Amino acid sequence: MFLHRYRQYTLVDPPFALYCAENNKKLKMRTAMNASLCIALVFVAGTWASAESSVWKATRDGSTIYLGGTCHVLRPTDYPLPAEFDEAYGASETIVFETDMGALKDPSTQQAILAKATYDDGSTVEEHLSAEAYALLSSYCASNNVPLDALKQFKPSMIVITIMTMELMKLGVMMEGVDTFYDQKAIADGKTREFLETVEQQIDFVFGMPESNDNKFVTHSISEIGLLPEVYESLVGAWRTGDMGKLGELMISELKEEMPQLYEELLTGRNEAWMPRISAFHKTPQVEFILVGAGHLVGPDGIIATLEKQGFQVERVIASKKSPEKVGAPAMAE
Repeated sequence: MFLHRYRQYTLVDPPFALYCAENNKKLKMRTAMNASLCIALVFVAGTWASAESSVWKATRDGSTIYLGGTCHVLRPTDYPLPAEFDEAYGASETIVFETDMGALKDPSTQQAILAKATYDDGSTVEEHLSAEAYALLSSYCASNNVPLDALKQFKPSMIVITIMTMELMKLGVMMEGVDTFYDQKAIADGKTREFLETVEQQIDFVFGMPESNDNKFVTHSISEIGLLPEVYESLVGAWRTGDMGKLGELMISELKEEMPQLYEELLTGRNEAWMPRISAFHKTPQVEFILVGAGHLVGPDGIIATLEKQGFQVERVIASKKSPEKVGAPAMAE
């Protein structure tokens, strides 16, 4: 279950950036946690041995749109990004994101996140979990210096996201990635930005899991958390090389078989909601670059397959000039 949730964040969910106070970055969480630390919806990148990337070009009736499968957080060593991203960005006047990255830092948005993630009746997570599930959670926190008392007012989804964030930080992962990078770049360059969903919709997606699933969710999450580094590296390589088959195997096939409701809610339902806007972009005089989690692009219900069914010719973008040697991550705006 944890791996499903991890893959959900990495390949599907929106890029809620993590803007932490310095003491939170060092994992010294306070009782009143900054709401920014609540969400880490992640997709990570790593290996540099790539001949292709997760960028595609779709054309129909002489009009062009670009599609980029993103990772929502990155390690410093993952920069520069594959050259195909810059090539598509440079060829586009409008950059389309899942949601408004700037709005995620708004105090009202942070309050909305806290409202959804916190029990509103004064109860604690211990009262909502079975004795077995809570014992596993408590044992993990005690062994990993996680102050569970500071998290007890949060729902299991929030606690697991926080734990996952901390584990990713141990692997050297930053909490800003492709989406944030190009959002800031588009603002600096004066390019038009558009969004496929509201922030409110994305918050609902994250915290929409029924409470009846909480015990199973926590039990599997804690049991499988040791596999995170292995899963991380598998997803990393598949994203960097644009390996659609591997991405489909890691995310789509297993999720569809074992958790069909989650597959419908997070993938097919959202893809279907986006498609009228995405397919309509070919009618505009501008060229758009659409940046969404890579899980939305692949598979039989993915955006690429749907565009092909609609008569678009979709081809992989191969950059005319590949990325230079690895360097550290660029400075991110505060």
